[in-house]
Order: sequence, then C-alpha cells, then structure tokens
Amino acid sequence: MAEELSKQYNPKETEEKWYKTWEDNNLFGAKISSEKKPYCIVIPPPNVTGILHMGHALNNTIQDILIRYHRMRGFNSLWMPGTDHAGIATQNVVERSLAKEGLKRQDLGVDKFIAKIWEWKERNGSTIITQLKKLGASCDWSRTRFTMDAAYSESVAEAFIWLYKKKLIYQGYYIINWCPRCQTALSDEEASHVELEGNLYYLKYPLKNNPNEFISVATTRPETMLGDTAVAVNPKDPRYKEYIGKTLILPLLNREIKVIADSMVDMEFGTGAVKVTPAHDPNDYRMGKKHNLEFINVMAPDGKMNSLAGKFSGLDRFKAREAVLEELKTIGLLEKIQEHKLSVGHCYRCRTIVEPYLSKQWFVKMRPLARPAIKVVKKGKIKFYPQRWTKVYLNWMENIQDWCISRQIWWGHRIPVYYCKNCQSKNPAKGIIVSKTKPEECPKCASTDIFQEKDVLDTWFSAGCGHLPHFTGQKKTPT
Repeated sequence: MAEELSKQYNPKETEEKWYKTWEDNNLFGAKISSEKKPYCIVIPPPNVTGILHMGHALNNTIQDILIRYHRMRGFNSLWMPGTDHAGIATQNVVERSLAKEGLKRQDLGVDKFIAKIWEWKERNGSTIITQLKKLGASCDWSRTRFTMDAAYSESVAEAFIWLYKKKLIYQGYYIINWCPRCQTALSDEEASHVELEGNLYYLKYPLKNNPNEFISVATTRPETMLGDTAVAVNPKDPRYKEYIGKTLILPLLNREIKVIADSMVDMEFGTGAVKVTPAHDPNDYRMGKKHNLEFINVMAPDGKMNSLAGKFSGLDRFKAREAVLEELKTIGLLEKIQEHKLSVGHCYRCRTIVEPYLSKQWFVKMRPLARPAIKVVKKGKIKFYPQRWTKVYLNWMENIQDWCISRQIWWGHRIPVYYCKNCQSKNPAKGIIVSKTKPEECPKCASTDIFQEKDVLDTWFSAGCGHLPHFTGQKKTPT
C-alpha cells in the first residue's frame, strides 16, 4: 500500500533531511571545468554581529534563484559564501559585553581585546551560516571565507597597495564625520541624518575699532565659535559691503578675525553673515582653504573642549554650549535664540551625534572610479528596474565625494602602511612605506626604526575586495 501523505507539511522534518542529502552529495560544490561555462556570485558577506534579517532573506533568495537557475542550465555555478568581520559593529558588541563587567577595551589593551573579539566570533559567527542553510541557500560551503582570514587579509592589503600606486588613495587633513563615543572617523553613509528640533543662536561680534558696533551671526553650534577664524558675508550683500576687510574681536577669546567676502554665503540665512570655523564645518573648511584662514580645532577626540578653547577646556561639547551661551548673555553678546529644525548626523552604530571634525585620514579618490560606472549606465550596458532609480544612481555617482577609509578602532584590517621615524623627523610628510609586510629597513635612509599605521580600514573597503576579480590572494600582480 502507498504511504499516505501527511496532512500537514513538517518543515523541520523535511528540510533538514533534504538539505543534509544535498550537502552529503556535494550538490552545491563547484569544480574548475573547461567543459562548462562558469557562473559565479560572491555573497555580500553578512556581519557576524548577530542574526539575519528580512533584507538578508530577500537578497539571498534572489541570489539562490539565479544560482539554481544557471546550475539547471548546465553552467558551472558557484555561490561563494562568507561572513564580514564588521569592524565597528562587532567592536561595539564586544565593548557592550565588557561594560557589563565594568570594563573598557582600554583596560584590556589591544591584543587581549582582539582575542576577546575572536572568542566572540567563534562562539556566535556560525549562527549566520546555520540561518543561510535554513533558508536553503545552495552555497559551496567548502569555500566559506571570513573577511579576517589570512588569505583574504592579504588580498585586502594588495588592493590597498594597488590603489595607492594608481594614486587613488591618499592621506590628508579633511573634515570628516567623527563619533566622540566610538572615537573614530565615519563615512558619510555611516552618519545618517536625523531631523531634530533645535535652535538658531544669534551672536554679536564687535568691531575692533568700534566695540559698540557689531556684526551678528546665526549658528546652530555656538560652542564652535571658539574656533572661528573669520566672519563671511556675500560680496553682493549691500548690508555688509562696507565691513569687508574689517577686523572683528572674537568674543570670549578676544582673538582678532577678519570679515571676508565669499559667494558661498547664503544672504537669506540668519543675518546673512556667518561665522567661519574651518576645523569644524565642511563648508567652512572649503572657505578656509580658499581664503588661507587658520584652522583651529577646539575639540578633543572624546567630544570635550581642548586647551585651545580657553576657560571652556575640559567641558563636554554640549556643556560647553551652555557655558558659552551663558557668558555671551552676561556680557550682552547673545542677541536672540530662535527655534530651528536641523538635520544632524548620528553614528550608525551607537547613535551618538557625530561631530564634523578636522582630522588626518586616508581617503579613496572616488570620481575616477565613478566615471566608468556612470558611463556603462548612460550607454545602456547596465539598466535599472524600475527605471526611475537610474536618475537616483546617476545623481549619487556624479556628486560623489572622496571616501574616508581609515578607522580609529582596533578590530579590522590594519592599513598596510609603515612609517620611518628618521625620515619623518626631518619631514612629517615623508617616510611613508606602503607594504604588505613590515620592511626590515627604510628604503630611503636604511633606518630600522619603523612602525605600522595604527588605523584599520573601513569594513566596507574590506568587504568590497571580495568582489574584485584582481584580488584573490594570488601572487600575480594585478594589471
């Protein structure tokens, strides 16, 4: 008699049985074959920080459909699996775990803290692989990679060196998104903006030659006035033409600053005159470069005011804001406060308000890399569905900014850059050695006093290398 089918589908009983059969028979394995046309997808590696979400389920289902479809058509199909070390995200998870014990990563030191993260990864990282199998993902599990594996790490270093030699990677001082809690730089994509109810503060800056005459400026961040090096007005603004070139006295610090003219100034915003703080605002940074202004950073990496902030040194940035406003009010230089909605960047991991911050970082030049990506879409070689996303894509790519890829955290791929102390003592911009391994001596001066860059690479730089055909950890130099 034929076996009667169960009235209800039992996924646990059925799926585990058949998935084990597939694995035991290596049905997802891919072997190099000259007889079959290859078809390969490298999985966008999910983070080892937790569990998969609905976005992963959708994305991986689509990939699985494509792989199975091509496998049935006779292609030599490989779905390459792996997981991402997820730099700042994983570090934050382990830091929160340590906090429950009353510890900070600084209490452990770099080596012991990294060992703790590896322990955490070994304990929790397999969860994601198990979940992918539960989805029925037909990956070649024998090829599973982790972005901190030795071979992968080597390919990441190789990619950095290749881009550096092509002059697509450089080091420089620029305004970046800085998280005072994580104490690291963030890319624009990692500093999501949230609309908040805030204030517009109107501050009065007296003229040097006539202390009873003022220029008022409007700002949302009055604490940064301590780093002001100019006040800017639009050259077309008739209200301020007679003030251009005159000297003002910066309140509280009594520093002399000039009134400059720049077309970047919006005549309709506030009073039409703006404070210029080149070390604490991206637009002011550009204005500072253009007008050769001084760059004064008045904030420490932890978000507290530094020694250049005078009597406000040591105060948290928001406490300093209160203290600055109170003193300005006392001396009659706080004109008014208006309610004002503002868009404020937040750290994508800890939700701390980020600070626009002048810092020495490593960057990738994005415009040369974006050009061919724009070209293939405009020529129709790559199409978007729905088509409306084409405009969004092109707008993003055509206005792309250089990418800050250095992070001041401990978990990640160390930047493959070494410094010669001897060369740098003569010229700080010199003595840079880009290498996968520590050189025995400086190629320029033969000094052995060499140390590695402390910063690590943004996890997205590392994850992206898995999709670059040139960088597979092989010895062959890419061309």
